[in-house]
Amino acid sequence: MSKNLDELLQEAPTLTFEPFANTTTEATDSEIVVVEEAKKEVQAVESNLTPEEQKMINDFAAQIDLTNTQLVLQYGAGSQKKIADFSETALSNVRTKDMGEIGDLLTDVVAELKNFDEEEEKGFLGIFKKKGNQLANLKAKYDKAESNINKICEAMESHQITLLKDVAMLDKMYDLNLNYFKELSMYILAGKQKLEQAKNIELPALLTKAEQTGLPEDTQKAKDFAEMCNRFEKKIYDLELSRNVSLQMAPQIRLIQNNDTIMSEKIQSTLVNTIPLWKSQMVIAIG
Repeated sequence: MSKNLDELLQEAPTLTFEPFANTTTEATDSEIVVVEEAKKEVQAVESNLTPEEQKMINDFAAQIDLTNTQLVLQYGAGSQKKIADFSETALSNVRTKDMGEIGDLLTDVVAELKNFDEEEEKGFLGIFKKKGNQLANLKAKYDKAESNINKICEAMESHQITLLKDVAMLDKMYDLNLNYFKELSMYILAGKQKLEQAKNIELPALLTKAEQTGLPEDTQKAKDFAEMCNRFEKKIYDLELSRNVSLQMAPQIRLIQNNDTIMSEKIQSTLVNTIPLWKSQMVIAIG
C-alpha cells in the first residue's frame, strides 16, 4: 500500500463515477424517489450513517445514469480495489512468523530454570545441608544460568516491542477496514436507490410509452433500459460480495491482534514475575 495507515485513515468515504481518478465528482442537490421496500432493506446500514453521508448517497444516486454503459461497468470499482488491495497486503505486514520463536524463548526460560533446579539434589534450600565449598559451585551455576536467562530476556523484550507495535497497527487496520466497508456500503445504498427508482418509475414509463406509440424505437428503448437495470443489479450484487470480504476481515484482524496481545502478556509475566521470583529465591538461598 503506497500510503501509510495514518494517511489512509484520514480519508473519508467518497463516491465517484471515476474510481481510478484523483478527483471526485461533486454532488448536487436532488430529490430521490425511494420505494418503501428499499428503505426497509437498507435501514440497518443507514442507521450508522451521518446526515452528511446520507445526503451524499442521495445526491450521488440522483446522478447515476443507467444508460451509460461505462458508468455501470466501473460503478464502485475503486472501492472494490481498495478492499482487494487491503486484504492482500495489509496482513502481510504483521510479523506472525515470530510467534514460534517467541514460544521457543519462553520454553527456554522454563527449561533453564528447571535444569538448574534439577542439578541440586534437594532444590535450592538443599544448600544448607551441604559443605561450604558447594556454595561456590552453586554461585557459579547461578551466574551461568542468570547469564543465559538474561540473554533470553533481551530477545523476549525485543519481540515484545514488536508485538506491541503490531497490536497498535492492527487497531489502525481495523478502523481502515471499517472505513472501506462503509464506503462500499454507500455505493450499494446509492445503487439500490437508483435501481428501485428505475424499476418502479422510469422503466414503467418507457413501457407505457412504447405501448401507446407502438414505435419500434420506443420498444427497443424500453428493452435496452430493462437490460441495463438487470446489468446494474448484477453489479450491485458484485459489490455486496466484495463487502463480504471486508466483513470477514474484521474478525480475522481481531483474532491476530488477540494472539499478539496474549503472547505479549506471557512475555510480560515472565519478565516481571517468573524471573524476579527465581532470583529472589536464589538470593535467600545463598544468603
